[in-house]
Amino acid sequence: MEDQTLNTKAADLDAPLHVVGFEFDELSPQRVSGRLPITPKCCQGFGVLHGGVSALIAEGLASMGAYIASGFNRIAGIQLSINHMKPAELGDLVYAEATPVSLGKNIQVWEVRLWKNPPSNSQKKIMVASSRLTVVCNIAGPEGATALRENIRKYAKL
Repeated sequence: MEDQTLNTKAADLDAPLHVVGFEFDELSPQRVSGRLPITPKCCQGFGVLHGGVSALIAEGLASMGAYIASGFNRIAGIQLSINHMKPAELGDLVYAEATPVSLGKNIQVWEVRLWKNPPSNSQKKIMVASSRLTVVCNIAGPEGATALRENIRKYAKL
């Protein structure tokens, strides 16, 4: 039952992340987190996590956090930077966490970290990637995100 809930949660919240197998753990204005089992769906030709998937996770988690922190007002990412430090290989489990650096009324900056744990020491974090997303908030636009807003509210810790 729990796997079905996780699959539904990811599908409700972010279709592209759901497709690559991402699972959400926490959604709040202070933290968005989850994990990705590294499978062939998210790897490039050398059998390691594709850098574009890392960027997808960073933009997805930080945008979701910014949306919640802005009071569910429309937001848009305007700058994403990402550094890849170590590869995540097939079979690894990568954890991701987005936290705010600055929560302004019109601009937010979020940091997103991706890491894995070595099999020999589950307390040690091996950094896979680190990124920052700058988001413009409270922008005018259509009210077409009603379903998204309700899905996020359903899972978020507010």
